[in-house]
This record gives sequence, C-alpha cells and structure tokens, in this order.
Amino acid sequence: MDWINAIVQGALLGGLYALFAAGLSLMFGVMRFVNLAHGDFIVLAAFGALALVETTGFFPFWTLIALVPMFALGGYLLQRSVFNRITGQDLLPAILVTFGLSVILQNVMLEAFSADSRRIPAGALDTAALALPGGIGVGIVSLLMFLAAVVSLGSLDLFMSHTRSGRLLRATSDDQEIVGLMGANRAHLFALATAIAGALIALAGVLMAVKTNFDASAGPVRLLFAFEAVIIGGLGSLWGTLLGGILLGVAQAVGAQIDPGFQILAGHLVFLLVLALRPEGLMPRKA
Repeated sequence: MDWINAIVQGALLGGLYALFAAGLSLMFGVMRFVNLAHGDFIVLAAFGALALVETTGFFPFWTLIALVPMFALGGYLLQRSVFNRITGQDLLPAILVTFGLSVILQNVMLEAFSADSRRIPAGALDTAALALPGGIGVGIVSLLMFLAAVVSLGSLDLFMSHTRSGRLLRATSDDQEIVGLMGANRAHLFALATAIAGALIALAGVLMAVKTNFDASAGPVRLLFAFEAVIIGGLGSLWGTLLGGILLGVAQAVGAQIDPGFQILAGHLVFLLVLALRPEGLMPRKA
C-alpha cells in the first residue's frame, strides 16, 4: 500500500504543478512568449498572501479575493506596457527581458522579506485528511489543490472554446498576422491572455504558500517544474498540462519512495524520457 499511497500523493501534488504550468502554457500557446519570470511571480503571489495574512489575520484562502484580480490587472498592464513591445517571432528579446525581470523580482523579495523560508499555516486544514481504504490518507489541502487545478483548467478550456474572446485567442495562436488583418486587436488579446495567466499565478502562489515552504529564491525551481509539466503534456494543451503535472508529481513521489534523495531526479528523468521519445508531448495541441 505504500506504493499506492505514493502514487496518490504524487497525483495530488501534480495538481499544484499543473497550476504552476497553466499560465505558462497559455502565454506560450497564444503568443509564443517564454516568461522566465513566471516562477518568481508565483513566489511573489505567495509573499503577497503572507503579507495579507500577517497584517489582516485573514484565513489564507480569503487572500485570493484580493490577489487574483490584482495579479490579473498587473498582468494586463505589464503586457500592454512592456511585453507587447518584445512579442514576436524572435524569442530572444522575451527571454532576455524576463530573465532580467526575474533577477529584479528575486532581489526585491529578498530585501522585503529576507532569505528566510516561510509558509502560511492553514490551521486545522494542515492536518485534516480523508481516510481511504487501505490506510491511505488524502490531505484536504492536497485535495483542494487538485480540484482547483481541474476547475481552473476546465473553466479556461470552456472559455477558449465557447466565447468570442477565447476563440480569437485560439485563432491568434494559429496565425497572429491573419487575426490582425481580420480587425482583432492583438495587443488587447495578448494582454487578456497575460491577465488570465496572472490570475492563475495568484491561485498557484497562494496554494503553494499553504502547502510548502518558499523563499525569495524559490522561483526558478517552480519555473522548472512548470516547464517540465508543459513539455510532458504538450505545448499549448491545457489538459495535457494537467497530465504533465500529474506524471511529474507521481514520478517525484515514487522516486522519494525509492530513496528520498531520488525525488527531484526522478521527475527530471521522466521529463527527459518523454522529451526523447515524444518531443511533441503526450497530448499535443491540435491546430
């Protein structure tokens, strides 16, 4: 039963990884934009939740009411003011600018919150669990993470398929020039995609802050997990992102079951295996 428990816990952890990756997958799928500061924005959202909890005494999940619209608006404005200037066929400008932004964010958070590792306690939820047959316990926080990932990706999939803005975003990902010639405002569409990514970042940051420790330099590791989940699932595929996160989480949990030092390496090995055998990912997006 220990192995089954490891798989279950890894799958639930994969929900958090899918949330890490969702915004990254959306931005790359729509704009072919690589945001190297993505992980640092997740950590920034975690610190934002921590600051709100410490100053107001709010329950951690209530901070989403403020952080989700704040990060969505910030993403929209950042795309309109900065990212739209460097979005195009050449990926190098985006990589250089977002790398610099990553360095700036890490140093700002280091100055503001120190290098100490932090976590937001969630009271009774920290130890609450559902008992499954076979002695397997499912933590309520872990279950909430997974459900949040499914609901978020499902809602985003419905938005992309059944709304005019969503269909325009899908069309933009296929051919940016043609959509522009049809009269659509590409600058607004790109900013809308980044706003949605910002909302997902806020959700991922708050859940991460409740689930695990974080510090000012934790962004690149979260970015790496997000990239691996996106590549495993398939670039631009929302449900592929969920599958990629689950496989990455299961690989890490099984690796930890074999040897605690093998946990992170096991995830990297699965990523490399998928990249070698199926470079387009397990569920590539169909044009």
